[in-house]
Amino acid sequence: MNDAELAAHLAQVAGKLLLDVRASGVLSGQALGKAGDETANEFLCHALRTQRPDDGLLSEEEKDNLERLSKSRVWIIDPVDGTREYGEERTDWAVHVALAIDGRPEIGAIALPGLDLVLRTDRSLPLAPCPKTPRMVVSRTRPAKEALDVAEKISAELIPMGSAGAKAMAIVRGDAEIYLHTGGQYEWDSCAPAAVALAYGLHVSRIDGSPMTYNQADVYMPDLLICRPEWAERVLSLLG
Repeated sequence: MNDAELAAHLAQVAGKLLLDVRASGVLSGQALGKAGDETANEFLCHALRTQRPDDGLLSEEEKDNLERLSKSRVWIIDPVDGTREYGEERTDWAVHVALAIDGRPEIGAIALPGLDLVLRTDRSLPLAPCPKTPRMVVSRTRPAKEALDVAEKISAELIPMGSAGAKAMAIVRGDAEIYLHTGGQYEWDSCAPAAVALAYGLHVSRIDGSPMTYNQADVYMPDLLICRPEWAERVLSLLG
């Protein structure tokens, strides 16, 4: 398998494992989330170290190995993005598998197991027509003040949603036009979403308009904007 095929395959298999863990019926809530995280992470890390032994690896669920900083190719994964939603048996959670090359989010796959979907960088589709009234996805528990302010100024409809991957893929799928986040994230939260969104022709940047750059010593990446190109300039100007 090439890199894109591997990313999609691993995301899909990890998603199925997570559904099986949840369907066992012996765990719930936080215990279910922890078991899911550990199961998916073990599979993904073992698979990547076997299939791409010379590449670096960064996972939310593993202690960071700074040897990755010397690598041009680094896999960045989030075994369960939206652990709360997964534990609550919702559908707005995701599995992220991405490959950053020289800091750029080049390859990625997002599995949405609750929807039986995998969105990937090598199988992009044309975007749906852009409606006149924008829709903005925001955190269902902690919507960021900046996002709410921008939404008010552009009269956007707010759509509460769980994980970062689910929100980003809502833009890819045409269910919303803007995903603006300022509440704090890490590289594993956004690398795969950024890669897939870029492959679909969406605008992807930090909220100051700078590009998303990965495989940094400090993996904290607190903000991002993924949106339809038609809205990028307007949203960035309001943020500025």
